[in-house]
Parts: sequence; structure tokens; C-alpha cells
Amino acid sequence: MPSHRPVTARRLPARLSLAAAGAALALALTACGPEETPGVADGPAATGPAPSSPAAAPATTPPATGKTPAPAPTAAPAGKRKVAAARTAGGLAVYTGQGAVSDVAIDPGEMRDGMNLVVSEYAPAAKGDGRRILLVAVDNVPEDPNKRREHLWRGLVDYALDGGSTGSPGTAAPYGPGPLGGSVECLGLPEAAVTDVLCGWADASTAGVALFPKSTVKDAAALFIAMRSDIEH
Repeated sequence: MPSHRPVTARRLPARLSLAAAGAALALALTACGPEETPGVADGPAATGPAPSSPAAAPATTPPATGKTPAPAPTAAPAGKRKVAAARTAGGLAVYTGQGAVSDVAIDPGEMRDGMNLVVSEYAPAAKGDGRRILLVAVDNVPEDPNKRREHLWRGLVDYALDGGSTGSPGTAAPYGPGPLGGSVECLGLPEAAVTDVLCGWADASTAGVALFPKSTVKDAAALFIAMRSDIEH
């Protein structure tokens, strides 16, 4: 039986100001399954030469065949990937200053031997901006990674709203997942042009989420995809 590694969660002292989000978030986060890209169909086998003359008897040995071409690679290569902490993600430096995250900020779900957990904060691009992007990701997920993404996402909502809320925010918007494939979804917390945004990814073996303070959903999605490429390998 797999051994279990308990993971404790505590809140960071700093909280995002999301009072306006109150009844706008928590129970209707849904996840789409990863899309699959078919490979190129196998090409026909090469046949051997025709008989040397019309009068010759049919060949008694089978014609020579060539190798069948391998399918073209898809956007997301086969095989399980891993997640690892990165000093920079999406061009942003990991934050290690005063008040930096030092424990698991949200419940990552069941953690087993062989799984990796990444919990990092990244400094925003704007100089002097104290808001930080919180990213949490896991790999070697034993269940459907879409379910793990939903678990992470609900934990992030609870963290962002300092206790969660009851309400139905609707369905998160899907975005192109980038070169790593799988699926990416993002959702703004309050209904405003610039707000706090949640994004999450899931593929065959990993799941990750991030909280982007004061961003548009479109900008957060683009940055999230770039950050994912530095976290997942």
C-alpha cells in the first residue's frame, strides 16, 4: 500500500482584499478534460520490384517492405512530466523577501511518495508593486488530474476570500494551453475589468493553479501559460 505524507496548511498573514468577491465564488469550478491531438496516420508499406519480364513466373518470395513512418509528435509529448520550483517563471523572479510563503498556503490534496509539490510566490513585473502571484502545483497525481486541479482551485478560492463563500461564479473560460498541452482555464473573482484572477492547468499527470492579483483574465492566462513552461518539465 502507498505510504501517505501528511501535508499541513496554514494561511499567510497577508490577504488579498476581495470583499467584493464575497458571494461570487466557490462551488461551480469545473474542469475540462485534456484535448488529444491525433498523430499522422501510418504510411503505406513499400512494395518490392515487379517481375523482370512479362513471361517470368510470379515471384515466390514476398515483396520487400519499408518501415512504416512513425506518427508525427503532438504538442504534448507522451509520458509523465514533473513539476519543480523555479527561480524565475514567466519572466518573474521568485519572491524570497519578508513575508514570503514558507508553508503550504492551500491544501494540495493527498500527497503520496513519488509526488512533488511546488508552492512559490513570484514578484510582479511592476517595480514597487507589493502584490505577489501565488502558484501551487503537483505531479504524479494518482487520480484524474482534472479533479486535483479542481481541489487546488477550491483551496485557492478559500485562501483568496479568507474563508470562502457560497455562490455560483459560473464556468471558467478555457484558454489555449500552449506547448505543454492539456487544458488551461481562468476565472476572474469579482465581475470587473481588472480584478483578481484564478488560473489552473491539468494534463496527463500534473495539475497547478495560480492567483493573479489585479489583472485581466486575458493577461493572467498568457502569463500563467508562460509560468507553467518554467515549472513543468
